Amino acid sequence: MNILVIGGGGREHAIIQKLKEDSRTEKIYALPGSGGIAADAECHPVAATDIPAIVSFAEEHSIDLAVVAPDDPLVLGAADALREAGILCFGPQKNAAAIEGSKVFAKNLMKKYGIPTAAYETFDHMDKALSYVETCPLPTVVKADGLALGKGVLICETRDAAREAVKAMMQDRIFGASGARIVIEEFLTGPEVSVLSFTDGETLVPMVPSMDHKRALDGDKGLNTGGMGTIAPNPFYTAEVAQQCMETIFLPTIRAMKAEGRPFSGCLYFGLMLTPDGPKVIEYNCRFGDPETQVVLPLLESSLLEIMLAVSKGTLAETEVKFSEKSACCVILASKGYPQHYEKGYPITLPETGPGERIYIAGAALKDGHLVSNGGRVLGAAAVADSLPGAVKAAYALADRIHFENAFCRRDIGQKALAALGGEQ
Repeated sequence: MNILVIGGGGREHAIIQKLKEDSRTEKIYALPGSGGIAADAECHPVAATDIPAIVSFAEEHSIDLAVVAPDDPLVLGAADALREAGILCFGPQKNAAAIEGSKVFAKNLMKKYGIPTAAYETFDHMDKALSYVETCPLPTVVKADGLALGKGVLICETRDAAREAVKAMMQDRIFGASGARIVIEEFLTGPEVSVLSFTDGETLVPMVPSMDHKRALDGDKGLNTGGMGTIAPNPFYTAEVAQQCMETIFLPTIRAMKAEGRPFSGCLYFGLMLTPDGPKVIEYNCRFGDPETQVVLPLLESSLLEIMLAVSKGTLAETEVKFSEKSACCVILASKGYPQHYEKGYPITLPETGPGERIYIAGAALKDGHLVSNGGRVLGAAAVADSLPGAVKAAYALADRIHFENAFCRRDIGQKALAALGGEQ
């Protein structure tokens, strides 16, 4: 089969490496891909948001399955355009991708269908938002309505901080048009869990629960990033919690989307907070998370290609989805200064990988045949082991064998999870 993967980050690299494991995979193309992905797929410089060019490419290269991985093209309708051209596609249609594309839509959906989430108010006018923050409980969370590269959420401890956040989004437009509308919501406490799921709009199969580490620096300090590392499974997500989430969040969400005329097919990501009042939704994503994918897919024992075909054809209920009982950890190596200003173009030295080790390239390019850093999050060092302590240790051992100038990583990925298991080992 000829497969097309849209995107060019670490998530896409993980998807491509997993698809390659199926013997039916003949050729994988990536648009635009990256210097690192080029080792596993044929990359072409077509932007992930250039939908007409993507459709033309798919038609010209006899694509049997297209996988739209990033949020931007999904929200713009890439999956719709591919399907209209007769190409089988993994990814939600445009009106279903709104579950991530508009936080206001997502919050209103949860309110309408009784899906547990933080209390909230939405605002189109800055003066009304500023008036609200004078009396709302603190801390409070201010969110841009639209897509913002995973950074459109500001946690405000004080009223001054809340005022600044509102002005930054609605007046200064630090997140562009995404901040024209905002959500101000209750600050929830408890362990965070990311649950990716396969769904064809009727059947939903959760993947292994994971834990992301969003802040740039150790101890959850520094600015929010796209994610500095992940572990799976998440020890806070017990069988009892899983059952509760299925009954109160996962299935109700799928049914709600269908009832709204927006059936969701693809990967639906649930960002959850396990609060003292039970699990609540922090956010939905309409696609695989990054870097959650880099620890979840290495634990998938079933064929990803088979699952994606089943999701795309509406036959997920008849398809086996099996995960390993092992654990995984991914440590992100980033450019110094990320998520703000950083330098690019430094040569990357990669080691040979051993059993259970994987390197997923994100922000890197090929220059004169050599990989060089070309982004904030440059790559992920991932490892699978029999235990979580073993996976964390192996991921850091791999990360320490990778070199490029100005590299940095958090040194505490997985420590909360290890503590929950009874101590760091």
